[in-house]
Amino acid sequence: MAKPYGRKTKLQVGTILTEKDRATAFEKLTRIPDKQLVGHLFSYFYSTDPLIKFRSASAMGRLVARMAEQDMEKARIVLRRIMWNLNDESGGIGWGSPEAMGEILARSPELALEFKSILFSYLDPGGNFIEHEMLQQGVLWGIGTYLHTHPRDLNEKTRAMLYCYLHSEDPVKRAYAFRALGYARSFRSCLAPDHIRTDDRRVNLFNGWNFSEIRISDLAKSNEDEKICLMDPVACLLKPCQGKWRERVYIGI
Repeated sequence: MAKPYGRKTKLQVGTILTEKDRATAFEKLTRIPDKQLVGHLFSYFYSTDPLIKFRSASAMGRLVARMAEQDMEKARIVLRRIMWNLNDESGGIGWGSPEAMGEILARSPELALEFKSILFSYLDPGGNFIEHEMLQQGVLWGIGTYLHTHPRDLNEKTRAMLYCYLHSEDPVKRAYAFRALGYARSFRSCLAPDHIRTDDRRVNLFNGWNFSEIRISDLAKSNEDEKICLMDPVACLLKPCQGKWRERVYIGI
């Protein structure tokens, strides 16, 4: 049976996650003991409100990075739990987990050294590929969040897989892949692909506390000074663009 104070604290965390001001919310969350806060933030990964899910993942990033400064092993335990949530054997669906992993690794270089390859592997059909369509969105977002603070850490294999997602029929995946490549400074001497520059579908991008609606074409325009090359030979020729992705990703060669 759940302890009464546990239910009360969970409701308190939920209320804080609805705060309008990010700084106020994070300050209030620091008043809750870390051990309790970890569990309650995990529970809000499963919120049916996508904004609450993103906010809880963002808060987890701050919390675990702070924990890592005090006790690295405790921080590792949280990341292992996230990895378990994304494992088929867990029996569940790891909603919010890849987003949270990206937030954590973006804020903790020490943890990133150990776990960034695992985050990247969730895109890799030869690795720990996540087949669930909605979770793929979370993986793309998590990788982009990490690359925002560590743009040089993108390896060529993962870069190629991100290029593949620029051809996804899912506008969210397309936008999240473009975001990740932009943060990794992957834009070279070519214009963005026409299908990106002319895609006027709107997606919601989390800005750290709220959603901002933007057209995919406007994402391309925001990167006009850093051009993306569709014909990147590595992106077009590596195996991840073939096989099991063929039905979902279309390569314009």
